[in-house]
Amino acid sequence: MNRTFVIGDIHGALKALTKLIEKLNLRKSDRLIFLGDYVDGWSESAATIDYLIELNKKFDCVFIKGNHDTWCEIWLNGEPANETWLLHGGKATIKSYQNKTAEDKKLHSAFFYQMENYFVDGQNRLFIHAGFSSMHGPQRERYESNYSWDRTLWEMAMAMNPTLKKDSPFYPKRLLLFNEIYIGHTPTTNYGIAIPMQASNVWNVDTGAAFYGRISAMDIESRAFWQSEPCYQLYSTERGRN
Repeated sequence: MNRTFVIGDIHGALKALTKLIEKLNLRKSDRLIFLGDYVDGWSESAATIDYLIELNKKFDCVFIKGNHDTWCEIWLNGEPANETWLLHGGKATIKSYQNKTAEDKKLHSAFFYQMENYFVDGQNRLFIHAGFSSMHGPQRERYESNYSWDRTLWEMAMAMNPTLKKDSPFYPKRLLLFNEIYIGHTPTTNYGIAIPMQASNVWNVDTGAAFYGRISAMDIESRAFWQSEPCYQLYSTERGRN
């Protein structure tokens, strides 16, 4: 049986990512959907991208672009480092590229460029880094930055009255567009929860890897999930984004 795993934010924690992938006991027929934010935080951002490029050669992978990935891509393309980016993990990412050649950087830039803003599978399940604001769906989004920055979708899902019927005129139209929605971007650890969270039909798989949390992977059919060790324990001499 083909399996689909959705994987939350990584933030340069290659040690945690490789250990997590080992736990999945992957088969050739499996699909991996990564929700973005591969860089910025721990010290192995560049090596994480190397690893993902190779993983994509072996398995069916979908890579969603996160806001941190956009910052890194802009820098790889020769633009000055964004000051906000530097304050939110960019310094560690730049340092991780110190020994990379121009050809390496070009390859990574191409990898970022080919990432998806969002992905919808054959069962009408949406995978997106952050969210979208248009009631007509992400394909009608007015501001492309919302794919990797929007938090209103998740906040709305959490604030939903569970007794509200789907045929109610007050039921949020955004939540009716897809059978399920999978996001990262907003750490579940912000709410004191260390595992993937569900609110309405939205699943949040960012379990705080950039800070004191872990990287998580979920089988979207069985709801079983696996987690790495806490990233800060694997990088005990670093601060990550703490």
